[in-house]
Amino acid sequence: MYSLYISKPLSSWSLRPWILLKELAIPFEEIQVNFLEDRQKQRQAFVKFSPTAKIPVLHANNQIIWDSLAIVEYIAEDYPQVWAADRMARAWSRSACAEMHSGFMKLRQICGFNPLVTSPLTEVPEDVVADLKRIDQLWQEGLTQFKGPYLAGKTFTAVDAFFLPVASRIATYGLENYLSEISRCYQQRLLNLPSLQAWLK
Repeated sequence: MYSLYISKPLSSWSLRPWILLKELAIPFEEIQVNFLEDRQKQRQAFVKFSPTAKIPVLHANNQIIWDSLAIVEYIAEDYPQVWAADRMARAWSRSACAEMHSGFMKLRQICGFNPLVTSPLTEVPEDVVADLKRIDQLWQEGLTQFKGPYLAGKTFTAVDAFFLPVASRIATYGLENYLSEISRCYQQRLLNLPSLQAWLK
């Protein structure tokens, strides 16, 4: 049994492995931890279950796995459906996840993750627009090449989990106009997932 340490609802990195497990109906124990205003006390508390004192972190088979991408890869060894069955789709998905994992910094900085509110931007910085254009390009590419309705094909996989918080950010800050029609439809598909609604409760 997996034990996943997360913080709902404002940790976007926690959301990624959590929603992947939910969408694929993979059994796990959810352990909710809360962020503290005192960062030193938070570190002291978190380091008891996470070597980096960060979340998410997965405990499985007497092993501790930290970082969302490493967690996803670990789960994929037990559940191959985490990634697309098609080799090209898997390769594309891993590339897109890696880009998401390390990129789009301006979007993250300007548009903090808060799926509970709506706060449209009155001015959108050029660097954020550039990030949105690249996201739209990626989404169009995946949806077109692998025929949808998800980025790597017919089923929800890790690459969708990685971009779901991005879809939420776009909604929070009213940035849908920067997406193509096919990307807007995909964004709405993610936002309408029952598992996301469960995360927000």
